[in-house]
Amino acid sequence: MLTATPSRRFFAIASAAVFATVFVLFAFYERPWLGLGHFYYFAIALAALAGGRRVGAGAGFLAAGLYAAGVLLNPHVPSSEVPTLPTVIRAITFVAMGALIGWFAQTHRRMVAELSVLAERDAVTGLPNTRAFEIAVDRRLKSARAFTLLVGDIDALGGPGPEIGPDESLRALGDLLSRSLEPDDDIARIGGAEFAVLTTRRVAKDASDLALQLERVARNGGYQVTFGWASFPHDGENALSLYRAADERLYARKLVAGSARRGTLAAVSGSSGRRSVRDLMP
Repeated sequence: MLTATPSRRFFAIASAAVFATVFVLFAFYERPWLGLGHFYYFAIALAALAGGRRVGAGAGFLAAGLYAAGVLLNPHVPSSEVPTLPTVIRAITFVAMGALIGWFAQTHRRMVAELSVLAERDAVTGLPNTRAFEIAVDRRLKSARAFTLLVGDIDALGGPGPEIGPDESLRALGDLLSRSLEPDDDIARIGGAEFAVLTTRRVAKDASDLALQLERVARNGGYQVTFGWASFPHDGENALSLYRAADERLYARKLVAGSARRGTLAAVSGSSGRRSVRDLMP
């Protein structure tokens, strides 16, 4: 959360309490010179903060009605004051103030919600970013249920065509990986060339199968991605240890794949009759 503000329920309860308190005080203790009715502004403001523009305007109407009822109940305030122009002006003021504060509260609440989403989204791919992913990991750790963390590193960023830029390629790769996961899996972009996945597949074979599946999906889309994985609680009991284990497995697989490619190239070179520089040295 970007801000720490009281909940809408708190504002609603506080508004109801202030309305009731002010009405009782006004009906029994108001005097022409005291002005207890001005405290209705607090109740209207709290209602508007809780419910927005329409609720604020409705609270203004309610305050005007309670003010008139209090005048009729209080023997110290002349009841002839009710059907007068000041009563109309007071009602207009109550309603306008409630609507204005409610509009501001709605706008602020919507802006905070949009900023919260942007703060937890990667600007390029639209996927959750590192901050949101850390929250997802903490949530799974607190549940104490077994899960697997996969970390993928991009070896080659291709794409459906040479005219596609790097940002479009990253978005396309993110879409490919997202469509290959289960609905309850989490995926995020956690670095310039890294994606991370959280899944409930806790068996090592299931995790390796998922890693191979994601690598195959990426390869079919024109990308080269290598994944490593770590399972909770077998490979670690906190986010840092899990990430380290997954990262180590990722780069171990990269080394194995690189060695295999070099061996293949050497075999091809030997079978074609080519000689290396080392062979030509005396």
